[in-house]
Amino acid sequence: MALAFPNQSRSFDDATSGVRFIGHDGLVSVPFVVESEALEKLGFDTQSETSTLAAFDAARTSIHGMARIAYSRVRQTSYQITAADCA
Repeated sequence: MALAFPNQSRSFDDATSGVRFIGHDGLVSVPFVVESEALEKLGFDTQSETSTLAAFDAARTSIHGMARIAYSRVRQTSYQITAADCA
């Protein structure tokens, strides 16, 4: 199966000042976090929780694409998308 993102929910992650979200590969949940630095590299403001979540929403398609690439490289229990993943 391919990685999909049927659930649009996301949450702010205090540890990374980023955003947590879940992908699904069939019945398997795959947790991700995108760091605030990655969102900043994409050109978004991440000065507050609200602006960070808004940045995620605006860049959701790109972030899901980066998540699919990370997931296709190696299977892990969770994934972190960093500024280095933003090309």
